[in-house]
Amino acid sequence: MDFEEHPLYAWLSEFRRDIHRHPETANQESRTTAKLKDLLESLSVPAEIPQGMQTGLVGLLQGAQPGKVLALRADIDALPMEELNGAPYRSSRPGVMHACGHDGHAAIMAGVAKNLFDLNLLAQMKGAVKFLFQPAEERGTGARDMIGAGVLDDPPVDRALACHMYPYLPVGQVGLFKSASHASVDSFQFKIQGKGTHGASPHKGIDPIYAGAQLVGSLQGVIGRSLDPTETGLISVGKFQSGSAFNIIPDSALIEGTVRTMRVETQKTIEQRMAELARGLEASFGVEVELIYSKMVPPCVGDEQAAQELYHSAAKVLGEENVKWLEPSTGGEDFAYITQKVPGAFMRVGCGNQAKGLIHSLHSPYFDMDEAALPLAVEVFTQAVRDYLA
Repeated sequence: MDFEEHPLYAWLSEFRRDIHRHPETANQESRTTAKLKDLLESLSVPAEIPQGMQTGLVGLLQGAQPGKVLALRADIDALPMEELNGAPYRSSRPGVMHACGHDGHAAIMAGVAKNLFDLNLLAQMKGAVKFLFQPAEERGTGARDMIGAGVLDDPPVDRALACHMYPYLPVGQVGLFKSASHASVDSFQFKIQGKGTHGASPHKGIDPIYAGAQLVGSLQGVIGRSLDPTETGLISVGKFQSGSAFNIIPDSALIEGTVRTMRVETQKTIEQRMAELARGLEASFGVEVELIYSKMVPPCVGDEQAAQELYHSAAKVLGEENVKWLEPSTGGEDFAYITQKVPGAFMRVGCGNQAKGLIHSLHSPYFDMDEAALPLAVEVFTQAVRDYLA
């Protein structure tokens, strides 16, 4: 199918571009929320901001007969960065940009609602579709907040699906994950307190830089020697800050980084080994070490049956040759909070097009998408609704 000829192509493009021109960062998505609310209510879909939240939306499209509840989630926040591409619909707000495709996600799920309504598929539905337009994914808190506000209840959700634009696949293809799709996102800080002295007299002080350097090397040993070699685990140090002059051993050092894992058990092992390294550093070098370990987003682990069924729905629309199984990403995704509560599946939507110069990565100031991906994804999710609620 040529998705640029799809009946919803122009509508989806206009809807997405309007959101793209008016990006809003985490928990500030008031205009985007209002636009989505107007759209759902025009389709007679009751929609409301979740209780206790300022932005985000939940809407329930009820089929003709009772049955299961399928949640379709779209994140809607933008990034605090300057857009540098020259598109006519580029951001009108300095320093804010939809560089991760969340404008596309919002348009896709809005398009599914419109498609179900326009094609009068409600009469065939046994159950309901719950639309979750979620704020603050980039902050890693939006899904958790929406769950706390009760969006998976009343009626309770039986399955949840989500998607993400993916410029690393060409438009016309989608990718799925059999189980885990994203890693946990944790951060850590080691605050190392030593004793400053002149660089010419190191024996009179306690060098936090030397201790910290040993720690950085030891952290990689956690991955290489404390984890099963078949297990995914990653420790990256992104910051080592200490000192102010070339000939002074400073009082303190700060080391910060991130941990990524695919399983909670692996996450616990790494945190425990880091704490042991901190205590060992104190004993070995005479420093004082404070470890601050923060769990930001858990691993996103989908349901194999939900993934297989979404695969078959996508294959009906695109052909099996255009539906790929992907390896898990070490990036994070707060849809993980939802898959901890209900079975779910996550789909990558190919939106790259080399011929059009649409080759830039997510979170690039030059990112843009081939909008033919929008009606493609609408049709895949519409088919998933048909298959699940038939």
